[in-house]
Amino acid sequence: MRATALCGNPMLFWLNAAQLVLYIGLLALLGQGALYVLAGAQRQRNFVYQLFQILNKPWVRAARWIAPRQVADQHVPVVAFCVMAVLYLVVTLAKIEHCIAIGVEACR
Repeated sequence: MRATALCGNPMLFWLNAAQLVLYIGLLALLGQGALYVLAGAQRQRNFVYQLFQILNKPWVRAARWIAPRQVADQHVPVVAFCVMAVLYLVVTLAKIEHCIAIGVEACR
């Protein structure tokens, strides 16, 4: 199935897809952070925390790759969250710009 079959504008489709992937990753990192605080030392045995770790592994690895070595491993998820938040804002601004360029009615 082609991207144009899913929505009228392929650029809008890819911007929406990137925004969705980043949004899911941001929420998973936020959930992992909340469980880090709430579960305390027992978090490694928490099933939901382990699920969040699996979901966030690609983002955390990418953040570890771009972060300097001085950043401690326990802080890398925070770096991943910050990078993803910036990327989410960039994609959102690109989507707004694209919708203004093609007309707001075409983005609905």
